[in-house]
Amino acid sequence: VQLQASGGGWVQPGGSLRLSCAASGFTLDYGTIAWFRQAPGKEREGVSGTRRADRKLVYANSVKGRFTISVDTAKNMVYLQMSALKPEDTAVYYCATTSRNMIFSAILQPDSYESWGQGTLVTVSS
Repeated sequence: VQLQASGGGWVQPGGSLRLSCAASGFTLDYGTIAWFRQAPGKEREGVSGTRRADRKLVYANSVKGRFTISVDTAKNMVYLQMSALKPEDTAVYYCATTSRNMIFSAILQPDSYESWGQGTLVTVSS
């Protein structure tokens, strides 16, 4: 199982970015996959995830209405479209996956995942 995140960069407040996560060694038709982020000096937090069995989508309150997670099973890719970005969105973003169908309350918990990609840095500033 390998995950490769990309697409980070610098953007002004109010701007948009799309992060990509390339998955290999497993199929995105099953299990659970999610995006997390970690800002300097802060704990890793769940941003958005999807349970593949029923396509359940979950978002952290802090990003609801601004971020959208999507999965392209044909390309084995996961995306995080981020809009209306704020300085507090600045962080290293990670994608993570587990073969399990996580319960709803656990989808944004880091301990739910055993496979992680390297992070991609998103900086939101003027």
